[in-house]
Amino acid sequence: MTGTDSSTSAAGGQAVVSFEKALEQLQFAVRRLETGELPLEEALKGFEEGVRLARICQDQLSAAEQRVEVLVQATEGKLESQPFQGGGSDGPVGPRQG
Repeated sequence: MTGTDSSTSAAGGQAVVSFEKALEQLQFAVRRLETGELPLEEALKGFEEGVRLARICQDQLSAAEQRVEVLVQATEGKLESQPFQGGGSDGPVGPRQG
């Protein structure tokens, strides 16, 4: 699959793939690998591509998490922003306590 709708980054001239496109391509690569019908060399190339796409998705998710801010109401009634604290399975998502 080619990323014809990708933009080109200023540094390095490499195509920047959107999260959605990278995820779609990753899912396609996984489905192909799961068939078990690819020759070894093609399966290895598909696996390498899947790892590359997974890293793109993870990098973009990490960047998005850093950008998310949660608005909380301060005691004076003003709204202030606080850094987002990701809530895994251990607890709720919300502003950092402390």
